[in-house]
Amino acid sequence: MTQILDGKAQATKIKEQVKAQIAEITNLDKPTMAVVQVGDDPASTVYIRQKEKACAEVNMNFKKVSLPNDISQQAMLAEIDALNTDPAVHGFMVQQPLPSQLNTDEIVERIDPRKDVDCLHPYNSGLIAENRGVLLPCTPAGIVALLDAYNIDLEGKHCVILGRSRIVGKPLGMLMLNRNATVTYCHSRTKNLSSICQQADVLAVAIGRPKFVTADMIKDNCVLIDVGINRLDDIDSSTGKKLCGDVDYEGCFEKTSYITPVPGGVGPMTVAMLVANGLKAWTSVKCQ
Repeated sequence: MTQILDGKAQATKIKEQVKAQIAEITNLDKPTMAVVQVGDDPASTVYIRQKEKACAEVNMNFKKVSLPNDISQQAMLAEIDALNTDPAVHGFMVQQPLPSQLNTDEIVERIDPRKDVDCLHPYNSGLIAENRGVLLPCTPAGIVALLDAYNIDLEGKHCVILGRSRIVGKPLGMLMLNRNATVTYCHSRTKNLSSICQQADVLAVAIGRPKFVTADMIKDNCVLIDVGINRLDDIDSSTGKKLCGDVDYEGCFEKTSYITPVPGGVGPMTVAMLVANGLKAWTSVKCQ
C-alpha cells in the first residue's frame, strides 16, 4: 500500500527541534539569518517570505537585504563582504536567480563558507563529497531527512536522480552515496532514460517539467521523490490545484511504495533545513 511522505509534518518537527535549541541560548546574541534579494522578482519575494516565516517560527532573527536590479558586480561583492564581516549576521544566502549582469559563481564563492546557509560554496561542496559536511544543501538534506523519518534505508539501493543541478541533483547524489547507495545521474543527454528510471529503487526527479515521470517509467514499489514545483496556467482538473510536480502523481501513486506530494512534500523540508543550517552557522561562527 502506498504511503505518502508527509514533508509538512516532518518539517514541523525539525523546526520544533531548532526552536528548542534556540530557546536554550541564554544571551541576547540569538542566531540571525539574512537573505539578499536583487530586484523584486515576485517568485523570489514569495520564497523569501516563506524563509522569514520559518525564522519567526523558531525565534531566529531574520534580516532582508534588498538591492537594486541594476547593481554592479563590484557593488554586489561589497554587500557580500559586509555580511561576511558583520558579527550580528551568522548565516546568509543570496536569493537566485540573479540578473544577467552579475556573475553568480563569483558571488557564491565570495560568501564565507561558515555563513553559507544555502551550502553552495565550493568549499562546502567538497566537504559533502568527503562526507564531512556540517552545513548541508537544504533540498537534498531535506530529502534524506524525510527518508530517514520513514525508516527508508538507502544502503545498497539503486537511487536514480533526474537532474544534475548544483542546487539539488549533484549534492543529492553525494548525500545518497554517503549512505552507501548506488547512484545514477540522468539528464537531458541521457539515452534510454525510461529504462534507467525503471531500475530505480528510489527515483528523485528535479527537472522542472510538469508531470514528466509517468507510471510506465517506474517499477513496482519504487520510492518516488518529486522535487519539482510547476505553476499551471489553469487549475489541474485531476487535482483541483494550480501547482504540480515533475511527476504524474495520480498516475504513479498506486505503483509506488512511498511518494511525496506537491505541495507538502519536499518544499517544507527545504525551508526547515534552512533554519537548521542557520543554527549550525551560528554555532560555527560563535566558536571561531
